[in-house]
Amino acid sequence: MIKIIKIEGMSCMHCVNHVKNALTDIAGVKSVEVDLKAKSAKVQLEGVSDDELKNAIEDAGYEVVGIEEN
Repeated sequence: MIKIIKIEGMSCMHCVNHVKNALTDIAGVKSVEVDLKAKSAKVQLEGVSDDELKNAIEDAGYEVVGIEEN
């Protein structure tokens, strides 16, 4: 399954890496692509809830404004 997460608060490549690392640390996440310009992350996953994704990003200091299946 692939999810697209809309994220506010990222402003540089450090932010991108911080979000990528937060998502990669979740068991069940297979790959992560973070796009600074689009303010989003494309996550390939299996058995991970939207709440787990949202909590990881918010714990890293960013705001999730939407999660949709792709």
